[in-house]
Amino acid sequence: MSILNKIKEKLNYIMSIDDTPKRLALSFGIGVFIAVSPLWGLHTVLGIGLAVFFNLNKVVTIAGVYVSNPWTFIPIYTFTTWFGIKIMRKDIPSVSIDWKHITFSNFFDSLSVFLWPFVIGSTIIAIISGIISGFIVYYYFKRKRIKLNEDY
Repeated sequence: MSILNKIKEKLNYIMSIDDTPKRLALSFGIGVFIAVSPLWGLHTVLGIGLAVFFNLNKVVTIAGVYVSNPWTFIPIYTFTTWFGIKIMRKDIPSVSIDWKHITFSNFFDSLSVFLWPFVIGSTIIAIISGIISGFIVYYYFKRKRIKLNEDY
């Protein structure tokens, strides 16, 4: 089975989950919020923890969390950091790293100017993304349920 077929199979499984549109939308929206949030590295644990705590659909929450993955996290966090810089009305700083004498400490010292723009930008975009994706999922499943009822 090819990777594309596996992805289609997983998507079909998610689309066939029998749950209320409201609960599915909330689950996915919270997952996407976590995916874009600045709490990098804790996404899966947070997704499962919040899904259990709020009695959300775990599969759909984790599907939302995995919007951020090795192929998407660089564009997501680059955009959210840029957005944070713009919203904080800062100039994009010039970062100079001495690659010949690089250490963990001076690398992070050089990038520390991006910390607050990253945190603020990704938090705002996470909220917006979670809300928008929640509405999209809600209306998708609401429409799907109406169509299913018409077919009977």
